[in-house]
Amino acid sequence: MIATDLDTAVSGLRDLIEGSQRIVPFTGAGISTESGIPDFRSPGGIWTKMQPIQFDDFLASQEMRDESWRGRFVMEDKFGGAKPGRGHRALASLYRAGKVPGLITQNIDNLHQASGIAGNDIVELHGNTTYATCLDCAKRYELAWVREKFDAGGQRSPDCACGGFIKTATVSFGQAMPVEAMERAEELARDCDLFLAIGSSLVVWPAAGFPLMAKRNGAALVIINREPTEFDELADLVVRNDIGDALAPFIAH
Repeated sequence: MIATDLDTAVSGLRDLIEGSQRIVPFTGAGISTESGIPDFRSPGGIWTKMQPIQFDDFLASQEMRDESWRGRFVMEDKFGGAKPGRGHRALASLYRAGKVPGLITQNIDNLHQASGIAGNDIVELHGNTTYATCLDCAKRYELAWVREKFDAGGQRSPDCACGGFIKTATVSFGQAMPVEAMERAEELARDCDLFLAIGSSLVVWPAAGFPLMAKRNGAALVIINREPTEFDELADLVVRNDIGDALAPFIAH
C-alpha cells in the first residue's frame, strides 16, 4: 500500500511498529540528507561532483591515494559537523525501547552511533569514513593524525609503520564486501518481524536483497523513500513523504 498522505503514513507505521517485536531498520543515504549530507546518486549528489576512486587504483598509485585523501578532507570540512536528523533519532528511540535488535546501514557517516545506537548493534555494509585503517595490519588511525601527516608531507598520504597503505575504513568500488557484516545483516533480515527500508534506492546489490530476504521469511516490509523502488509492489507500506516528517512522531521525548 502506498500511503496517500503523511497522516496515513504515520498511522500505518504506528500500527506495524506497535505490532512488532523485532524491527530491523535498513538505512541508505536518504536518511542523512536532513543532516546536510547529500546523497550519492541524485542530481547534485556527491558522485556528480567527485568521482569515486576504484580500490585497484588506490592500491596501484600514490597519486590516487593522495587524491583519495584530498577528497576525504574536503568532505570532512563540509560535513564533519553533521548531527543526527529526526530519522536517526527516531530509530534510536525504537532501539532504546528494546524494539530494534540491530540496524543495517549502507551509510558511512557514523550518525547512527551519534544518535545513541551502540556500535556493536550497527552493521555497516560499506564501512565507516570517520576513521582509517591500515590495509595490511588493520591498525586504526584517526583522521586528525592522517591529516597532520598529509599536510606535513606536502599532501602525500602517509603509510603505516608496517609499510601498508592507510585508507578510510570504507568499502570502495571494487573492494570486497565485508563477509562478517554481510552475514550479520542476513541474520537480522531473516529473524525480524518488521523490516524498515529507509532512504535507500535499493539498487545496490547484494545489499538490496535484504528487504526481499526479510519479506520471504515472513516479516512485514515498509519502504520509506522519496523515489519509487523496484520493491514497492512487495511492500506492506510505501511512504514517499520526507523521512524526518514520517519518523518524527516516533522520537521518544
